[in-house]
Amino acid sequence: MQTKEKTTGKVVENVNVTEILNDLILINNDRINGYEKAASEISDITDAEIKSIFYQMAEESRGYKDALTEAVARVGGSPPTDETTVSGKIYRAWMDVKATFSGDDTLAALQSCEFGEDAAQKAYKDALEEEAPAGITSLIQSQQQSLKASHDRIKRYRDEYAARKK
Repeated sequence: MQTKEKTTGKVVENVNVTEILNDLILINNDRINGYEKAASEISDITDAEIKSIFYQMAEESRGYKDALTEAVARVGGSPPTDETTVSGKIYRAWMDVKATFSGDDTLAALQSCEFGEDAAQKAYKDALEEEAPAGITSLIQSQQQSLKASHDRIKRYRDEYAARKK
């Protein structure tokens, strides 16, 4: 893919890299909102551990968002002003996750969060297929690996929770 560049005074903004990073910021915003919604829907005291994990996952994405925002500034771009991917280009799965809750069904929350994690993985995979400076690629790879571990953790909890419900 060719990289488009836009000149703004002395700053040359790498539009493609900025768009990639901004899409990842938006998916992390969606992830934050999705996990906070999932945590708020869990009221069963026996599921306090899962609720805590949901809050940890939201906090994880806050850190990713901060790092991505700094990277956007380093390449001369502006981070998105939109809170979630409603106007983004990648995947809107977390918006679906937030809409699926109809009660405090922990298994449904875990399943929805796993679906959202799948979407985040796809977004990061797609981002890594684009050309970007080595430091940006390294940042994206690092976050993707960490998100993969989070995905696997959610999947493990979902499997364990489903087994308990049988």
